[in-house]
Amino acid sequence: MKGKLSASEIERYTRHLALPNFGHEGQEQLKAASVLIVGVGGLGSISALYLTLAGVGTVGLIEDDRVSLSNLHRQILYTTDEIDQPKLAVATQKLKQHNPEVDFLNFSHRLTEANAHEIVQRFDLVVDGTDNLITRQVINQTCVDLDKPYVYGAVNLYDGQVSVFHASRGPCLACLFPQIPDQQQEKSAEQLAVLNTLPAVVSALQATEAIKLIVGVGKPLVGTLLIYNALNAAMERITIEKNPQCPVCGS
Repeated sequence: MKGKLSASEIERYTRHLALPNFGHEGQEQLKAASVLIVGVGGLGSISALYLTLAGVGTVGLIEDDRVSLSNLHRQILYTTDEIDQPKLAVATQKLKQHNPEVDFLNFSHRLTEANAHEIVQRFDLVVDGTDNLITRQVINQTCVDLDKPYVYGAVNLYDGQVSVFHASRGPCLACLFPQIPDQQQEKSAEQLAVLNTLPAVVSALQATEAIKLIVGVGKPLVGTLLIYNALNAAMERITIEKNPQCPVCGS
């Protein structure tokens, strides 16, 4: 049985098993679950690590980039010795070392409109590790079409954002960002500065939201945008209204 815990897993997840409203049932739900992480960079490398350590049974990774020196101040799975190596291969090897109980499905190409449905339908939910709105729009449209939860995260300068979009339960990404940027805007967005600790905060929150969705504990950030400002150590919650005329999820 996919969700049944082995003796080694019971020892590995002792702290989870002791959690109220979690226990063996919650851990078995994690083992039976599958999560797709789009991008294994600043956000995705950390959320992938946490979800692997948490015991998600199947982790999917999408990444076509190679390790560069400029990645290393925030992308914790990679080292100087691994510059120019494929991120996907390096990340998978290290994640398996952290938890050999997890199965990995790897996709060494970008997520596009042409392949998104085929890939996303294989997973229970999607975690956003990307850095551009165009790819996020593809994730969002696909998750709406397939009724999959989409755990959104973004970082810029000293600020981070987290939300959960699930159109059957609330708004989608297009309700929050109805305009798709042009290519020049996207090029500029990819060059934005970011404090190196910020992706760790945001991706940890994303991984937490994914675990909550799988186990059914707590209240996921559906219909809520959580904004974290590192300079003030402040959290702000903003309600996102579902747009009835939304071109993606509207009626």
